Parts: sequence; structure tokens; C-alpha cells
Amino acid sequence: MTPKHPADSLTVLTDLVLPSETNPLNNLFGGELLARMDRAASIAARRHSRRIVVTASVNHVAFNRSIPLGSVVTIEAKVSRAFTSSMEIYLDVWIEDRESGIRTKANEAIYTFVAVDEMGNPVPVPPLEPQTEEEQARFAAALRRKQLSLVLAGKMKANDASELKALFTEN
Repeated sequence: MTPKHPADSLTVLTDLVLPSETNPLNNLFGGELLARMDRAASIAARRHSRRIVVTASVNHVAFNRSIPLGSVVTIEAKVSRAFTSSMEIYLDVWIEDRESGIRTKANEAIYTFVAVDEMGNPVPVPPLEPQTEEEQARFAAALRRKQLSLVLAGKMKANDASELKALFTEN
């Protein structure tokens, strides 16, 4: 398969926070943000694989800032690493100041999607070639995150997690 770049999967969703989507503090419900991120990640995974994709896991979510009613929210998602049939999608969530227009990073998340055929069986996805320094850093970290997840799930022995071991051993 021909390798792809993270930019090929870039998905940008911009929306407004409405009253029906807020909690009693007039901030966006966390679940609403998770759903928006899932949609953006799904589109990014589909753009990379050109296959049906399903959410395999929500690996990390950081709710660093609340998102107030009336805010313009932009979610940027792109594939950070492709494995055999799975893809890690990194998402950055930005809010835009209503008066100045200055964007501030509010949250981030990492989702994993799997490409499947019409019967729901995993299928191979193209490899990913990161281009920028940030993409290269996210690409490298994705393998450590995957190994940690496999070790915690009992699907990999800690001694076999070479990327994780490298963090704790001297060369």
C-alpha cells in the first residue's frame, strides 16, 4: 500500500456551543464534546483508510478548559500512526475568543479506530509517514501508548514491550 501523510486525513470540525448542549454552569457537556471528537476522528480514520471504520477505544481525553456557551469550538483530527488495521487519531480542541478571535487550545484526545470490511472483519490500512516534528513525535509516542495498552490488557508481556522498556533503561 502507498504510504499516506497525516495531512491527508486532516479533519476540521467547527461548531457553536448551544444552550441545549450545556450543563448547569453553562459549559459544554463533556459527553457532547466526546461525541463531536468521535465524529471528527471517524472522518480522519476513514480518509486515511478509505474503509469503514469503527471506534476501538478512547485512549486519552484531557478536559483542560471548560467550553462556555456561545463559544466557537474547532476540533482538528488526524491520524498520528497506522498499525496493521488500526489507526491512532490525535485530536486538538480549540476555542475562539468571541471578541479577539484568538484561538486557545482547550482539550485534546487520542482515539483508536479499526478499519473493517462489510462483514466487520479488520482489514489492512496504509502506512503513515509523518512529516512535521509534531507529527513525528506523535508517531513515535503512539507505539509506546499501544504497547502500554496491550500490557495493561494482558495481551502483551511487559518484557516484550520494547518501546516501553527503552524509556526506563540506559543505553
